[in-house]
Amino acid sequence: MPEIAYYKDAFVDMDEKVVPIQERAHQFGDGIYEVIRVYNGKPFFMKEHLTRLQKSADAIELQLPYSMKEIESLCDEGLKRSGLADAEIYMQISRGIHPRQHFYPDPACSVFTMTVKQAKVIPEDLRKQGVKVMTTEDVRWKNCYIKSLNLLPNVMAKQKAKVNDCEEAIFHEDGIVKEGCSTNVFVIKDEKLYTYPALKGILHGITRQIILDLAADLEIEAVEEPFDVNFLYDADEAFISSTNMEIMPIRQVDDAKLPSNRPLTVKLIEQFQKLY
Repeated sequence: MPEIAYYKDAFVDMDEKVVPIQERAHQFGDGIYEVIRVYNGKPFFMKEHLTRLQKSADAIELQLPYSMKEIESLCDEGLKRSGLADAEIYMQISRGIHPRQHFYPDPACSVFTMTVKQAKVIPEDLRKQGVKVMTTEDVRWKNCYIKSLNLLPNVMAKQKAKVNDCEEAIFHEDGIVKEGCSTNVFVIKDEKLYTYPALKGILHGITRQIILDLAADLEIEAVEEPFDVNFLYDADEAFISSTNMEIMPIRQVDDAKLPSNRPLTVKLIEQFQKLY
């Protein structure tokens, strides 16, 4: 199946050179992005992803080049052209092409970019086994709720995790657990579900909110409050979540090995997978 790309005003070949030197995403990381998972040809929680896209745009004072309805239509057209049933839609909007200057171009010239690729499938045996993660100090900016193109601290932390044979690096600020490089973090303790509150310091994950809604359906008490690294080490169960990873159990955090029995995590995974 073909992988599909779109830049500015047209669908293009995935390998076509289309990004000008003076594109602000290229020079400043001046833009935002979203990733939407597609199951069986249907975008998963697209409305929620596009709502977050608009919130990110508003937060950085970025004028979108298309309406939400037009973006949705472009996603549908890209999916149709790809023929993919299980796909990943990546979209980003930059502040456009303009001679290099720090302040915004006037008039606005924002540019929409999109790719449609085969989805990354997580092996179920990995989900059963769980993953090893490590902790690292959070050195990012204070507005991580914005899905910004500026991801250098995340990239460096993810590389550190890879070098240390870990699936993810978990950011903490003075010992308080925040989130992963590309995931949200949950702890289950005494049959309660804990996660960092949806403040400006973390990404307000779509999967994160789905999990909280599922927990309510399952009558699992959810507590959105800060907790420290030691609380994570002492978890009865823990997992990370994201659009691509869904719900992934944690088997080890740094040197702390977590229990292999994960009854509530398994329930949440089962309920999540019923949604698609």
